[in-house]
Amino acid sequence: MGRITSRHKVLRIDLDHGESRRVETVAVEEPLEIRVGDDVLTVTMRTPGHDIELAHGLLQAEGIITGRDDVQVARYCADTEQMNVLQVLLRGTGGVPATAQRSLISHGGCGLCGKTSIDAITQSPAFGGGPARSDLRVPAERIAQLPDLLRAGQDVFERTGGVHAAGLFGLEGPAHVIREDIGRHNAVDKVTGWALLEQLPTEDKILMVSSRASFEIVQKTAMAGIGVLACVSAPSSLAIEAAEELGITLIAYTRGRRMTVCSHTGRVVVPAGAG
Repeated sequence: MGRITSRHKVLRIDLDHGESRRVETVAVEEPLEIRVGDDVLTVTMRTPGHDIELAHGLLQAEGIITGRDDVQVARYCADTEQMNVLQVLLRGTGGVPATAQRSLISHGGCGLCGKTSIDAITQSPAFGGGPARSDLRVPAERIAQLPDLLRAGQDVFERTGGVHAAGLFGLEGPAHVIREDIGRHNAVDKVTGWALLEQLPTEDKILMVSSRASFEIVQKTAMAGIGVLACVSAPSSLAIEAAEELGITLIAYTRGRRMTVCSHTGRVVVPAGAG
């Protein structure tokens, strides 16, 4: 694993108390090139660490794989000086399927969805109907616990204040996994990639993210078969539309004991007498 934080000399200015020089710890941002066979799928800016999980999550989100057995091997390329090029070999094919072939550079603040419409997700063979069939019911009180549980696992954020986090939770207990990254979509890919590699059933799980909910986050949730997505910030209009169409319960503004359920509201169980 490469460095996940670095230290830099900075000038701190306080207009009431003057200026001071100090050393600041910040999150590392480095490119990761993901190759499928000999083809470059994408280059994304990420925080180093859990890159193989990231690649599996991304390939699942793009409909290129549906399980860990679809991947023969994922390894760093030995012909590079740094661990910033990851090669994935698929079983039964030499490279990126023609329907998914692309080459792009994605910065830490934008997504990698690669699909331009909700219809493209529902028509993907890898979608398989998604979580729409799930009869999962989640107590609102459980949702209210998740921001604090996620925050407790944000070690890099504690040191830098500069990364997003995603966590996968059940109906009780601590997180199954928490991952951090400078890109919110990368953090989600690392979580869904971990679940794919661990072959963990996801239909009864909740994905909690420390960011807003965008279309690409909803896409990744759907392709991973997760029925409930909660975020601490706002949703976008397309995120709500996609969540409604794809069978996902999208919960926004999850802060303290308040939350806003934006789609498939019946999955969230409010205790009798609340309010």
